[in-house]
Amino acid sequence: MLNKDAVLLKTLRGMVSAFTNELVAKSQKPNEILSDEEVLVVITRMAKQRKDSIEQFKKGNREDLVKEEEAELAILETYLPKLMDRDEVEKIAQAKKDELGLVDATKKG
Repeated sequence: MLNKDAVLLKTLRGMVSAFTNELVAKSQKPNEILSDEEVLVVITRMAKQRKDSIEQFKKGNREDLVKEEEAELAILETYLPKLMDRDEVEKIAQAKKDELGLVDATKKG
């Protein structure tokens, strides 16, 4: 609040509200604490909502709203675990495949 960062403030307030809503939806008291897994589910849901909104706003030529949603998404993503690149996943999968001696069915022949 002291930095006057309105987007950050709006996003953090939205997260607190979403956490409270999640607790109430699970028939818990609003002052109880969510587990780390539950928090990640809530933040992931919020990020997905931003991505969907960005897509819809782009279709509607609302670049002002697109930028706002992208800014919020960037903030939310800082609270999510970093996903591995596709290349990293493929390297691990290939190493495991080689270790197990598996052969692709499509490459037989």
